[in-house]
Amino acid sequence: MPSLKDIRRRITSVKKTQQITRAMRMVAAAKLRRAQTAIESARPYADRMRETLREVAASGVGSEQPLLQAREHVKHVDVIVVTSDRGLCGAFNTNVLKRAQADIAAREADAPALSIVPVGRKSAESFRRRRAGQVVQTFTGIARVEYAHAVEIARYVTDRFLSGASDEVLLIHSEFVSTMTQRPRCSRILPMVPEDDPAAPAAGEPAKLPYKIEPDAESLLRVLAPKALEVEIYRALLDNQAGEHAARMTSMESATRNTEEMISALTLQYNRARQAAITKELVEIVSGAEAL
Repeated sequence: MPSLKDIRRRITSVKKTQQITRAMRMVAAAKLRRAQTAIESARPYADRMRETLREVAASGVGSEQPLLQAREHVKHVDVIVVTSDRGLCGAFNTNVLKRAQADIAAREADAPALSIVPVGRKSAESFRRRRAGQVVQTFTGIARVEYAHAVEIARYVTDRFLSGASDEVLLIHSEFVSTMTQRPRCSRILPMVPEDDPAAPAAGEPAKLPYKIEPDAESLLRVLAPKALEVEIYRALLDNQAGEHAARMTSMESATRNTEEMISALTLQYNRARQAAITKELVEIVSGAEAL
């Protein structure tokens, strides 16, 4: 049975841990508010960018834009896997990595070659251990997401796609749904084949654009397609950032509750041990007095 000194030492240790988890929860909550505002502001812009790309591509010039051209035979796939740089956020990174492993295993059956582009230290460490030969580039140190990070990643995968090093690019990240829910998601970002519009004209009918394009649709797509790719990656980074802070806040809140329960149990154990020690001393005193 542990001594009173050992129990007191453990209670002190747990209280110090509780201070750390409370502080981390408060910091994560403050960062979450900013990250949530950022992603909620970016989503309408990204949605409108995707819609505009689809509308302009409907004019018939989309087939001339390299980033919109689907390859007939997909031989090499690049997979971007986005996680956080830091841990202590529950199963947030684990869920994304599990989804990535499942999607990669499924695509390997169809694509002869597959390369991985980890974004975030947790992703980089995981794939260095499991698939070191398939990692072609890593992007880490993104403590606070900026648009320049998305530009850098987009430029790298675009160069590989245009040079023929890859025929398709997938993006796997955690989508921020709410404070309690972060959902792993996989999407294809290259080639940027616009989704079918239910209101689009039937095959053979001329497309009717809701506006005129100046100077022309081809010039607009030349600028719009790379920009849309950057925005899509930027949105994924913001989603991941908000999800990370939400998961860390939830995890630290749960850890704080666990420390409170542990302190209560240790205090009860301490009081019982102290009472037992007092009772033992009283019995020894009474026994000694009776012996005299």
